[in-house]
Amino acid sequence: MSARPDNRPKALVYGLAVAGVSTVRALLRHGHDVIAADDTITPERLATATELGVELIDSSVRSVDELLDGCSMLCPAPGVPETHPIIEAALARGIEIVSEIELAYRWEQQRPGGPRRMLAVTATDGKTTTSKLAVHLLEAAGVRSIDAGNTDTPLVDALDAVDEVGNERYDAFVVECSSFRLAWTPTFRADAAAWLNLQPDHLNWHRSMNAYEAAKAQVFANQTAADVAIGFAEDPVVMAWLAQAPGRQCSFGGPDADYRVENATLVGPNGTIAPLRSLRRRLPHDVTNALAASALVLETGLADAAAVASGLATFVGPPHRLERIATINGIDWYNDSKATTPHAAAAAIRSFERIVLIAGGADKGVALSSMAAEPERFAGVIGLGATAPNIVELFIAAGVNAERVVDVQTLERAVTQAAEWAGDGDVVLLSPGCASLDQFASFEVRGDTFRRLVAALSQEVSA
Repeated sequence: MSARPDNRPKALVYGLAVAGVSTVRALLRHGHDVIAADDTITPERLATATELGVELIDSSVRSVDELLDGCSMLCPAPGVPETHPIIEAALARGIEIVSEIELAYRWEQQRPGGPRRMLAVTATDGKTTTSKLAVHLLEAAGVRSIDAGNTDTPLVDALDAVDEVGNERYDAFVVECSSFRLAWTPTFRADAAAWLNLQPDHLNWHRSMNAYEAAKAQVFANQTAADVAIGFAEDPVVMAWLAQAPGRQCSFGGPDADYRVENATLVGPNGTIAPLRSLRRRLPHDVTNALAASALVLETGLADAAAVASGLATFVGPPHRLERIATINGIDWYNDSKATTPHAAAAAIRSFERIVLIAGGADKGVALSSMAAEPERFAGVIGLGATAPNIVELFIAAGVNAERVVDVQTLERAVTQAAEWAGDGDVVLLSPGCASLDQFASFEVRGDTFRRLVAALSQEVSA
């Protein structure tokens, strides 16, 4: 292992945004010498580096070989793609590449008294809601936990969190595992890992669909026979990987799965979990998320059926995920801004009979055709942003009335147009199927903007 003269291992953290800053702090706490680099140097990032006491290097003025000189480890931020020169250089030189969840896992194994339990969730769509639901179920069972990783809280921060008197804050962790983080996890393992689905996504980050799939498969790869691997019974790719998982294998969804719906009741291998009617919302993906989260906490013994039933009945999902935000003149308006993939948008579309759809945004390099698979559902389609021309072409080709398919570019115009088109029995659905970064800082900003515009419309109609 390459090291500094004082024998401290040297790590390069590439990308100094939220996860990168947390990784720098954690590496310093654990005795590493750290340098940081970024493709974009801003005054804020320079100030952060100064506060951390590390050098921040502009990658445009230092070669990748110079940046990696003397480093034993590269810790790329989630936004650094597999094709980035720093990744290729590290691979060529045999320098270990690790994500922040890999670092956290290694450090947790060294914890006095032994590691705490880790549950993992990965998917193209649904991982945030399922992770938060699993945390809610654990809390109902009296287990202090947090959703960490691909969330507002990196796992390296969650490990070291303490309460006001200095005691560890969490008994267990639910790790939301993006492919960006799983790609660099040679040893990370979870006591229970759930893989919800796989659809084309992030092909502007991964080298190929095969690389994306392989990254997701890391969620099972390092498990032992004592762990449990949980897969969605109706996704053949997930089930193929589940069959190879070294842990105990468990399925959810589908009539013959271990965790399923039977006679309007959620059931598992040990019997009844909860009546379906107890869920606050019962759309198809709500049910499969509930089954997956239930399997995670029940199969590990961290919660019993009574706690799960209580938690399922009280869970309220996070915003921007098929969230009803208003009813105007009898027409429901839904904010599904988190649907940044065609797969997620298609699931939302299947939830309603007649829709005025607002879709489009930044191109992620994936086909949008699944969104238009059922053209009879659309009372209108309104295109947004960079992919709006593709949206218009796709839906007209699918058979939607061309007079009811339009490219308006902006969300403001989309809301106005949707209000004109929506009639009795319709819903207005913002489910973009695309990323937000062509026009908005995040899907949350896009969803909040939509919410404000619809609130203004409601006030105007009521005036």
